[in-house]
Amino acid sequence: MSPRSTVHSPQLKRILKKLKSVVVAYSGGLDSTFLLKVAVDALGKRNVLAVTARSETYPLSEYKEARRLVKKIGARHLTIYTRELGIKNFRKNPVNRCYYCKRELFRKLDSLKSKYGMSFVIDGTNYDDLKDVRYGRRAAKELGVKSPLLAAKLTKDDIRRLSKRLKLPTWDKPSFACLASRVPFNMNISKQDLARIDRAEASLKRLGFRQVRARLHKETVRLEFYPDDFRKVLSANIRHRLVRDLKSLGFKYVTLDLEGYRTGSMNVTT
Repeated sequence: MSPRSTVHSPQLKRILKKLKSVVVAYSGGLDSTFLLKVAVDALGKRNVLAVTARSETYPLSEYKEARRLVKKIGARHLTIYTRELGIKNFRKNPVNRCYYCKRELFRKLDSLKSKYGMSFVIDGTNYDDLKDVRYGRRAAKELGVKSPLLAAKLTKDDIRRLSKRLKLPTWDKPSFACLASRVPFNMNISKQDLARIDRAEASLKRLGFRQVRARLHKETVRLEFYPDDFRKVLSANIRHRLVRDLKSLGFKYVTLDLEGYRTGSMNVTT
């Protein structure tokens, strides 16, 4: 927790009030849900528009949860469709893939900002995101997207604590990244592979695992779980069902990553 976390929520509200009216890039995750809730409280429902993008990179289950959460918060909500796979530079899956994805998203949100008479587009980038290389930040800066959580220096731990105080169900939600992050860099991204990854992770969650990653390596799927879940993964019944379900999706080999779940594990493939 950052040393100034006790004043961050009022500071965030002050930052939002200066923006007057906003379009929120809303995914239904921890950060964007907290940002949307505080934006509605600070600016009023008429001055906030939540927009969720649907595409092959975004699981249907996440979209359904986002819709449910928006309704709970009471914000106005729009769904748009993005076509990342139609962008050659995204489909080729370079290291800066996220730049092309975010640029596609933010251009559409910028058009909605003008259409609905809003002042700014905002996203859920937080202070901890500065620790990683975030190519999507370049797209945000180019298109004038504001990041109030970052401006308020709110860390992930701050956001979880404040979300719990606000009784937001996302306060302990595991981190999520788009399905394209499961494909090794410089390996073409296909609609079929994204759908297979989505079905694989949905199958694992049905077995009771909250945080999972199904990383694609041609004929092999490399599974990441929290190390505390390893005993459950390797129990005879779960292991049998897991292997059966994933092989039914066309994977020839099913492997367990002994390092466990971690962000950025595909970076070693570059």
